[in-house]
Amino acid sequence: MSDLTPAVTPAEGLQASRAGRVDGSAVHAVMVGGDIIRPVNGTVGDHRVDGVAVHPTANSGLHMKINRRHFGAIAAAMSVTASAAARPSSRPMLIKPPRLRRGDVVGLIAPGGYTNDAAIEKAVRNIEALGFRVKPGAYLREVFGNYAGSSQQRLADLHAMFADPEVKAIWPIRGGSGCISLLSGLDIALIRRNPKVLIGYSDITALHLAIVRQTGLVTFHGPVASSTLTDYATQHMMAVLTEPQATYTIPMSLENAERAAQEPHFGIHTFTHGVATGPLMGGNLSMVAALAGTPYAADIGNSILFLEDVNEAPYRIDRWMTQLDLAGGFANAAALVVGICQNCGPEHEDVSLTLERTLALHLHPLVIPAVSGYSIGHIRNQCTLPMGVRATLDTRAQTITLLEAAVS
Repeated sequence: MSDLTPAVTPAEGLQASRAGRVDGSAVHAVMVGGDIIRPVNGTVGDHRVDGVAVHPTANSGLHMKINRRHFGAIAAAMSVTASAAARPSSRPMLIKPPRLRRGDVVGLIAPGGYTNDAAIEKAVRNIEALGFRVKPGAYLREVFGNYAGSSQQRLADLHAMFADPEVKAIWPIRGGSGCISLLSGLDIALIRRNPKVLIGYSDITALHLAIVRQTGLVTFHGPVASSTLTDYATQHMMAVLTEPQATYTIPMSLENAERAAQEPHFGIHTFTHGVATGPLMGGNLSMVAALAGTPYAADIGNSILFLEDVNEAPYRIDRWMTQLDLAGGFANAAALVVGICQNCGPEHEDVSLTLERTLALHLHPLVIPAVSGYSIGHIRNQCTLPMGVRATLDTRAQTITLLEAAVS
């Protein structure tokens, strides 16, 4: 094809625009051929991208040796992004909970699945070992089917912890199932008036998504109270919850990387390299998919979307990924990060795609930065990610850098 022949389609231009719009306010990057061209004050750093020579001129203008195909994609990116940037964001202003300090009281509740005495004892040891005090919920030991009490009892414990001025953090003992049934009864005004740390993962994703969407309160995707806390998990959780910093870089776990030799899904796979910035959003894949189309849905647009799951067959992973893509459009995100999906292989399927091939179906076509195998999920060595906080993903460095403190 001649360099002079226009070849950019509307879809290609839209893809470029989505890759270029990484923070919802301006064109910070345009993805071409799997890399990102990042102009800063009209200047683009020297590098070659898929046949596009990019370098600054003496007057800091932008000079490219570029064919019509790439020019069309970049022009479409800048045009679409500029118009989108003018639209006001639907996200509420962030509310950051007060930082945790040694001796603070942590409320221990079970908003989802039921628990037992052994798990409670372990959770209490974890909390006290971190230098905090424990206040158990009134209904912590309740059992109602596979839930930790009725939805009314679980909601009452959650609200009581938010209302209690002595309690500085709320730490669910586990995920399980059932948190979604609490969402319609959440006292949004109560939560907004009493911002405090809420941390957990798995089914707790429902509470994260609803609270950040409805109140703007930063919550934390990280270990549950009964988790086995490794040095990696503890270090990054405590840094985010107790040490407000202007920036904080989270590397991926070396222990997880070492397991990749025997368990390939622990390895990091980069489908599209790049650097992207946006608010952190996501959690457990099945729960994020379940909330799509509801008032509590994840706000995917321009976000660094992170997803993980456990004990699910590849066909279910495929279904939920497809549902999310149809509902929100992965290409509308700034980046897509898949964590470590434990026990999600086709062990019990006669004929099935592998987890790796299933993820590739969804991540490989994206022009935004897209990776899998990051230290997020039902794993011991998991990092803590504050929902709604702006961060930068760097796929070559394999890091997530928080660009603001998550606590006040």
